[in-house]
Amino acid sequence: MLVERVTAGDRAAFGELYDRYSRPAYSLARRVCVDPELAEDVVQEAFLVLWRNPAGYDPSRGGFGTWLMTVVHHRAVDAVRREDTRRRRNVPLTDEVSEHTMPPTEGADHAALTGVVGAEVRAALQRLPDDQRQVIALAYLGGYTQIEVAALTGIPLGTVKSRTFAAIRRLRTSLRSAWAGETGGETTGAHR
Repeated sequence: MLVERVTAGDRAAFGELYDRYSRPAYSLARRVCVDPELAEDVVQEAFLVLWRNPAGYDPSRGGFGTWLMTVVHHRAVDAVRREDTRRRRNVPLTDEVSEHTMPPTEGADHAALTGVVGAEVRAALQRLPDDQRQVIALAYLGGYTQIEVAALTGIPLGTVKSRTFAAIRRLRTSLRSAWAGETGGETTGAHR
């Protein structure tokens, strides 16, 4: 496997992985970052993570492509947040742009609720079988079409579609029961 060769310091194997995954990685980073230069930096950082610590990829937890796209996604989100923070720090507070004209930010209650919901979704994803979690991660977290997921994983398109359908059905059931338990009853149409 190429990753094992990278672990041994094989530059040619690293080059092969880069050639295979750099375009989809850039595509994902570009969708998250919008800024092409920022997206390039994100892809470079993700491949540096691989080069510096190839053991960070654990084959028992899923495919290499899924792992790499997850690294790219996390790096891209972090980069966008850094840029946003940097821009906010550089906004001058003059008479025209003051604290009173700035839109209010979301409160701690919203952040806490988002964290709880996010934790429930992550837990539900972890309960999925590995094959279903892989297609969901690539399609919904990675932003790939089902055709692209099939190409990245080498799985037939029909299988990708059936795994996606089965995973969504499991997630819906799992999250519906979690939300019904918290509200003490039936879920509303908003949670379907």
